[in-house]
Amino acid sequence: MVKNDSVLGGRLLVVALEGWNDAGEAASGAVRTLKDQLGVVPVAEIDGEYYFDYQFNRPTIATNDDGTRSLDWPSVIVYGPASDRPAQREPIVDEAGLSVSGDNAGNVFILLGTEPSRSWKSFAEDLIAIIDENDIEAVITLGAMLADVPHTRPISVFTSSENPEVRAELGIERSLYEGPVGMLTVITDAAEAAGVPTVSVWASVPHYVHNTPSPKAMLALIDRLEELIDVVIPRGELLDEAQVWERSIDQLTSEDEDMASYIHQLEQARDTVDSPEASGEAIAQEFERYLRRRGGEGKPPPGPTAS
Repeated sequence: MVKNDSVLGGRLLVVALEGWNDAGEAASGAVRTLKDQLGVVPVAEIDGEYYFDYQFNRPTIATNDDGTRSLDWPSVIVYGPASDRPAQREPIVDEAGLSVSGDNAGNVFILLGTEPSRSWKSFAEDLIAIIDENDIEAVITLGAMLADVPHTRPISVFTSSENPEVRAELGIERSLYEGPVGMLTVITDAAEAAGVPTVSVWASVPHYVHNTPSPKAMLALIDRLEELIDVVIPRGELLDEAQVWERSIDQLTSEDEDMASYIHQLEQARDTVDSPEASGEAIAQEFERYLRRRGGEGKPPPGPTAS
């Protein structure tokens, strides 16, 4: 449980960006689940005109309920507690118990959007200004990477921080990854430079199912996020969706002998890492091996600090 004097005991910004940092849509899905149940309202939007390449992240057009047609542009929006803006207050979803609870629920801000295409330094500066304006005291970034892991085992989640105080309090490590990075790393670097402590949380998504959303990885990130920010996040239909996801992959691989054999090898490797005899150093080395392979092959995303 987060204590009031904890580095995560005050106002928090939870960040997820769609794209390179978001294998299986796990990070954005987890944070969107939190947003939809938290009763937050928009408090700031970073102007995408300066940061998006619309030939790469194209706007979409759709027909509204009233029959009109409108464009939806790629964006990055920060949401905050409705209590901060009474005039915009919206009810928290409470049907079937689908409301976030916990001592820290009223301190959580959310950033959701698409990873920008350009001007990352300026983007980070804009975000730090929003953090300062809203008295946000810590940042947690969520990401998901493709890795050599089996879908049949619990999703691996790696939590790290560049901040010594955070590492000491939470008992987590500093990532040793070196290689290409995404916008999440730029955000954490800018936040730490501004004196705002950060935590990075990454889930490993089986690379052989990279074309589909991974509700199992979303659940793993939600589980870890709950521990860090001291809230209870209802899972809704995610539990059922995760079981369906796993069963559907089981069905597909049962029809492919080579794939079944490959997954069995991944299971053996994972079970070895998870065994009581495996040292912390061995587990760290195994994790770094995954990261280097992903980065070396140029397959996104390359690792937890490749945010």
